[in-house]
Amino acid sequence: MATDTRGQRESGTSLAGGRGAATLVAVALASVMLPLAVTAPAVALTQLAADLDASVGAAQWVQNAYNVTFAAFMLAAGGLADRFGRRRVLIVGVLVFASMSALIGLSSDILVIDIARGIQGIGAAGIMTSGAAIFADAFRGAARARAFGVLGSSFGFGLALGPLVAGLLVNTLNWRAVFLMNVVLGLVVLVLVRAVRESRDPGATTVDWGGVITFSASLFLLSLAFVQGAENGWLSPGAIGAAVGFLVFLAAFVAVESRVRRPMFDLSLFRRPTFVVVVCQPFTITFGFVVLLVYLPPYFQGVGGFGAVGAGALLLPLTLPVLTLPMLAGQIATRVPLRLMLAVSSLLIAGGSLWLITLEPGQSWTALIAPLAVFGTGVGSAFGVMDNAAVSTVEVERAGMASGIFNTMRITGEGVAIAGAGSLLASLSLSTLDLPFGATVEQERALAGEATQGRLESALAQFPAEQREASLAAITESLTSAMHITFLGLAVLALAGALVTFLVIRERELRRS
Repeated sequence: MATDTRGQRESGTSLAGGRGAATLVAVALASVMLPLAVTAPAVALTQLAADLDASVGAAQWVQNAYNVTFAAFMLAAGGLADRFGRRRVLIVGVLVFASMSALIGLSSDILVIDIARGIQGIGAAGIMTSGAAIFADAFRGAARARAFGVLGSSFGFGLALGPLVAGLLVNTLNWRAVFLMNVVLGLVVLVLVRAVRESRDPGATTVDWGGVITFSASLFLLSLAFVQGAENGWLSPGAIGAAVGFLVFLAAFVAVESRVRRPMFDLSLFRRPTFVVVVCQPFTITFGFVVLLVYLPPYFQGVGGFGAVGAGALLLPLTLPVLTLPMLAGQIATRVPLRLMLAVSSLLIAGGSLWLITLEPGQSWTALIAPLAVFGTGVGSAFGVMDNAAVSTVEVERAGMASGIFNTMRITGEGVAIAGAGSLLASLSLSTLDLPFGATVEQERALAGEATQGRLESALAQFPAEQREASLAAITESLTSAMHITFLGLAVLALAGALVTFLVIRERELRRS
């Protein structure tokens, strides 16, 4: 079905009234569920693992399975949305996401939960790509900037309130409520989405199944390589095998895409430096943010001594700017060069990262407000602006593809960040761990690994009672040092991103649509 240009003109003038408002609310509410599925389980994971007696590896797959499939199927979902309809893919995505949330909330088997989380990631990919493409089709000009500001605020809402809401649910009910709340949200979205106008790319008459299969397989294996490397070592058979498989399928994908008439992944776009830098923004903007979201709560709950609610509350200075700033950033983006906005956002993230090196266990929560707020301001000022920039580099008919490419990079970056940071923190903690008594290598490795997930009670239980206080002091010092080194690495990454963004992006290429 061809796009209704008259409807586009009408909806492009305002976000208010009729179908435009319904579209805005439906997509925004659907988008809230996606960050909730990352931040809330991070808080609930400690209780979930203890309740199901899950191993460290099995518990970590609650996060990894979701991120791997989310990233792997992002571009495929974008291509399918262009072909079969963005509204249709959004509905299917919500159904898959909500049904898997229900299964997770009712299951008592960690393997079933891990598999369901993987399937849930596929549904999330459909929601993410179709939602952004629906906005690109429904709104124009300043209205589009404001709409993507709303989208950024939706992500920010889930990121800002996810840890706190999860902490309250875990304390008052249990970890299952963290997943079941997405079932309720999903049902509301399914009611609202009926008002969304269907749109698709009229030129997408076929599905590039070769591209879908080879690209999804390659990205799945790349994500799996990082997960296996983090869990079993970078030279383990699983990590090496996944990396080799990634290269094989990637080569096959390039070969397939160079031969099809209508590729799902337009490789010619990567001849445009502006497009390349824009779609790589998530590695600068969200890479460090997701590291803090996933690994600060266990740090606060573990060596910091806070409960689940307290750990969630401590993240508010980091997450509240991501809730409040995207709408304002969307307004500013209509007047200020986007490359300047994105470069400044990266500089703020770098400054917040460097300031966080002052992190110490037991310090007053007031000492963390300023560095976390600076970091969060950098992320919040970029949310929504990044998404708008990505879909503005291509024709509106191919918005699904552009959204798919951009969000593939975003979720791949998040998956790599979670797996890589977990491995880095555990390795750095182990390398500086100095127990004042004899301990086996297995005991030290278990202590370092469990500490990164906030599970100190089970980690310390392997030592005699008289050795536990000294063990706690040693792992507190080594894990805190590992966090400091990680913050320094994030600052270097953000500084490099700011420089490249400002020097490479061309404003005229972002304003074409």
